[in-house]
Amino acid sequence: MTDFSQIKLAIDGPIATITLHRPEKMNAFTRDMMRELIEAIDITDAEDAVRAVIVTGEGERAFCAGADLTPPQNEDGTPRHVFSDPTTVDDLSDPLVRDGGGQLVLRLFNSQKPLIGACNGVAVGVGATMQLPFDMRLCSDNARFGFVFAKRGITPEACSSWFLPRLVGMSIALEWCMTGRIFDAQEALDAGLVRSVHPQGELMDAARALAREIAENASPISVAMTRAMLWRLSAEDHPMKAHRIDSRSIYRLSRGADAKEGIASFLEKRPPEFTGKVSTDMPDFYPWWQEPEYK
Repeated sequence: MTDFSQIKLAIDGPIATITLHRPEKMNAFTRDMMRELIEAIDITDAEDAVRAVIVTGEGERAFCAGADLTPPQNEDGTPRHVFSDPTTVDDLSDPLVRDGGGQLVLRLFNSQKPLIGACNGVAVGVGATMQLPFDMRLCSDNARFGFVFAKRGITPEACSSWFLPRLVGMSIALEWCMTGRIFDAQEALDAGLVRSVHPQGELMDAARALAREIAENASPISVAMTRAMLWRLSAEDHPMKAHRIDSRSIYRLSRGADAKEGIASFLEKRPPEFTGKVSTDMPDFYPWWQEPEYK
């Protein structure tokens, strides 16, 4: 397993747990953390034994307090700017102007394993937006969220202008982003940003119970296909486009070993033992989309 410096990755049977691990900085986000999170998702995708991934933060204060705005240092110890000087970049498709939170979120969006967020405290800025592509989000009762960009003179990032209105509706998304206010767990629950609120000491148990429910009852191939279909096809402009993929998917999967096992386990009133592997047994037309380029 890869040694990370700003996150932790633990795999326990079918459940992987990724922990943002900069407790002295309230798990603030850096470019190094971005790269490590992307690498961790590469690992969990490649490991067929992993059926679900939980993402949380170290400690009881913060999931992630946003981007680390402490100026990093040059080799000579002098501070260097966190953001690139826009006057040095003429081409806005240049990789220098790519949003790091967006690069992470795009990788999370393409995960083949379900992602469960366990927000254990403060989550502002990228600490909030990186959670949007999670499939399910739970939080502790002391959690606080904030899309604070307008208060900092910038705009929402990490593809949140695409994700947030889909999750909570346009009106609430606009209010949260325009006011930039910090709001509590109950408001997040009422708006549908999180599916449940738990006492701090019970949050990870609830997240693991949800992960186990998926791991013990669902075909990993079915889950990977379902995740891709719901996230991608719900954004299409006509249901016919979903119908085409639905038809091909159910035709292919219904002839596979997991479908036979699913029916047999139901008739025999026993837990299923699915053998299909995401690494080798996805339908022959997956992926059906072409990933857009950054340009």
